[in-house]
Amino acid sequence: MIKIRFLTIAEMEVDEAVSWYQEQSEDESLAFLNEIDHAIRIVRAYPLIATEIEPDIHSFCLRRFPYSLIYGINNEELVVIAIAHHRRAPHYWADRVQ
Repeated sequence: MIKIRFLTIAEMEVDEAVSWYQEQSEDESLAFLNEIDHAIRIVRAYPLIATEIEPDIHSFCLRRFPYSLIYGINNEELVVIAIAHHRRAPHYWADRVQ
């Protein structure tokens, strides 16, 4: 099975979003985490399912929340580069890609 690795900054984006949703309601923060988990399971099973936005970089839109999972595929590893809010500047995460 393909390995998943989050960049530290992507983990921080998840934490920030969870904190924000937790201020709204505990249920919303749990729903957000479940949505991230669902997205990870899908792209782990089907790594090429999401839109390729740059060579070897994909964007998978969450269903219920205004975020996309931005990830790259590196050998047998899927690297989560960003959990990008749709209102942030496009490609703000581009300097994270080597």
